[in-house]
Amino acid sequence: MTQNLIEELFKPALNNPVLSQGHDAAIISVGNCQMAITIDAHVVRPIFFPGGDIGKLAVCGTVNDLAMCGAKPLYLSAAFILEEGFKMADLCRVVESVRITAKQIGVVVVAGDTKVVERGKGDGLYLVTAGLGVIEHGVEPLPKNIQVGDAIVVSGDIGRHGIAVLSEREGLNFETVVESDVDAVWPQVERLLNLGIPLHCMRDLTRGGLASVLNELALASGKKFEIQEDLVPIIEPVKAACEILGLDPLSIACEGRFVAFMPKEFTEMAITALKEFGLNASVIGFVKEGSGGVILQTSSGTRRILEMPLGVELPRIC
Repeated sequence: MTQNLIEELFKPALNNPVLSQGHDAAIISVGNCQMAITIDAHVVRPIFFPGGDIGKLAVCGTVNDLAMCGAKPLYLSAAFILEEGFKMADLCRVVESVRITAKQIGVVVVAGDTKVVERGKGDGLYLVTAGLGVIEHGVEPLPKNIQVGDAIVVSGDIGRHGIAVLSEREGLNFETVVESDVDAVWPQVERLLNLGIPLHCMRDLTRGGLASVLNELALASGKKFEIQEDLVPIIEPVKAACEILGLDPLSIACEGRFVAFMPKEFTEMAITALKEFGLNASVIGFVKEGSGGVILQTSSGTRRILEMPLGVELPRIC
């Protein structure tokens, strides 16, 4: 539904060559320098969850969008939209999380804004962040650059963030606590770029998870993707939680994982590099001849269309 809203309202109304790139961030030229710019609104509930909080989520989410364009994150701005009565102790905790996360990544918050809405007219805290980064490696990992024969690589196990948020929100007690994977992916992307791996396209697995991202990129590139269910890395606690709740892990958001398209001869190098970060990265499929669409070879050996997630499975998770 969100994708339809973007395609039918926002893109026609605001259409321009930069916006039409259809990527996580916009690639722009400032003099002789190539930059990437992005903005994101974060509305997670609850604002504190296993493995993170809305502050860490906002910083990582924004720098990850820059990283997907091959841009080194440099600067952030942040807008805090507070509901009247929001606890000062919680606000201090969120701001401290923003400070610590930004320092760890190496970005600087250089501008900000604060607004307060009436009690009952908000939901505690919304956090909007915009980011600016510089492209130093001369790559353009855009959907249009996806090629037939490309390998599809997932940087690590999927589904943790959505399950972590849902379990905290609903008070669900699983045998093993699932922590969100919220993290900055730039160090991993930078490692791949420094190795000279030709990254044709990248996209982080946020709202809608792997299924949503693959469908969006198949449509944007006009290519067909074929992936194998058994090769998608999912940890056992996430699998168990999804089975209990009747959810598809392929449609659950991550906040520290991405999918990358590259020539298959570079996959061994890429997987080895990602494993240096403790990630169980995997080649999950390949780009095939044909029009946009995603085919999933299931664990039982059958083949089916992997559709874009419909409706709202996990609201307010990013």
